[in-house]
Formats: sequence, C-alpha cells, structure tokens
Amino acid sequence: MSCCGHCDDAGTFFGKGTARRDLRRYRKKGPLRTTALLLGGLRELGVEGRSLLDVGGGVGAIQHELLAEGLDRAIQVDASEAYLEAARAEAERRGQGARASFHYGDFADLAPELPEVDFVTLDRVVCCYPDPPRLLGAAADRARNAIGLVYPRERFGVGTFLALTNLWLRIRGSEFRVYLHPVDRIRGLMREAGFELARSERTFVWHVELHRRAGPEDTLSGKRV
Repeated sequence: MSCCGHCDDAGTFFGKGTARRDLRRYRKKGPLRTTALLLGGLRELGVEGRSLLDVGGGVGAIQHELLAEGLDRAIQVDASEAYLEAARAEAERRGQGARASFHYGDFADLAPELPEVDFVTLDRVVCCYPDPPRLLGAAADRARNAIGLVYPRERFGVGTFLALTNLWLRIRGSEFRVYLHPVDRIRGLMREAGFELARSERTFVWHVELHRRAGPEDTLSGKRV
C-alpha cells in the first residue's frame, strides 16, 4: 500500500544506497550499540518461542539476532522498500525466511491488519514520525507483553542537529522530517496505553527503553506481580 507524503519521502531518504551501506556494516560489525542495548532487554524477558513486530526495522538486525536465538516468528513493517528488500534478503541468507514476514507502509495504517505479538520494537522510529500518540497507540494495540523504544535525548546539540536536518530536507523538497519528541510525553503516552517503564539506558544521544504491559499478571511468566 502507499504511504502519506511523509512516509513516501522517508522511503526516499532511506533508499537503496543507505540500505546497502547499513547491511554491509551490520554484517561486518553486528547491531549498533543502541540496538544491542535494546536486544539485551528483550533477552532478559526471554525470547524462546516468542513473537516480534519490528517497526521501521531497517536491515532487520533485531529480528535476525533473535530468530537465531529461538524467536518463533518476526514481522517487519517499514516505509522503506529498500530496507525491506535488504532485510528479506538477509533473512533468506540466514535460513530465517520461513519465520519472517515483511510489510511495506505506514505502520499505524497497517496495524489493525497485523497479529498481536509478544514484543514490538521501534528502534529510532519515534523520531521519524510526526504523531507519537498514533504511532505508540498502534504499537500498544499489537504488543501483548513489551515495547522497546530507542529515541533521541533532549540535550544540547541534538535539537540543533535535527533542525538543520529538517532545513536540508525542506530545501530538497522532501516532506520527510525528524522530530525531538519530549521524553515526558513519550513515557506519558506509554503509561496511558497501559505500559510501565521496566528498563531505561542512555547513550550520549539516545534513550533506550523497555516498557512492559502493566497488569495483575505477568504474561511472560504467568506469575502474579
């Protein structure tokens, strides 16, 4: 399906050249540091036999790593056809193709058609989406147990860099934009959706967070909490 202008231009921004470069880097060096931190949190919850929905998953680093460790199935949704092609090719190369599926479009539009899963991840995706309530609401609707997020910190220099990036995009005639959504807003939206912050780490630029569904029962272990 087609995307909005913002998502269409996201696919141009994250085009074939970017996908090829990111895949080469991943094959050589493994996941980025923030992705590795997010993976660490998911591993602590236990991935054996679980399911994953990776939103904006790029070359598929999260799913490739976890499928190799016993994840039952993975779904990737991306606004970049080039990234989906790279992720699909890598899954086939690793013998994971039968347990992975790939969908092109705006995740918030596609979410009602997708199955519920144990984990939803949005690794450097919140900063690429103009409407956090819509995006995170769609993620919460699909996640039975946990949602992993990586998004920019509100610190000196980050906002300036994003503003300059948006100026460059505007000059190029692109509708794609990047965003510095406040951390309090992101965490507030997650609480409103019924999730509690379970793990939080930071790098110089990024927040890496794992939010678990709140409730009387831990759906991963079956134990009361």
